[in-house]
Amino acid sequence: MNDEKIVCETPTPGKNSTRIDKWKYEAVRKAILKVVPTEGPGILFKELPQYLEGVLTDEELENLGSLMWYTTTVKLDMEAKGELIRLKGSPQRLIRS
Repeated sequence: MNDEKIVCETPTPGKNSTRIDKWKYEAVRKAILKVVPTEGPGILFKELPQYLEGVLTDEELENLGSLMWYTTTVKLDMEAKGELIRLKGSPQRLIRS
């Protein structure tokens, strides 16, 4: 796993972007795309890390660090890029665009 970084944006105006290892971004993004449906009712954001644990490899999970932190960071970037949609209401639910 190399040291290449990727900039993760956020859909929240005024918030700074975050740089993370590219392999971590790609692993979490790929896993998110596998588990988040394209139609409602979507998936609960708070349950997303549990689903990702079933998709990511043991090596990825071991080397990732905080799964919740990386899930949140990549999810926000995917929202900013229009790949994920946060459905209205509470608790937070997501679908793929």
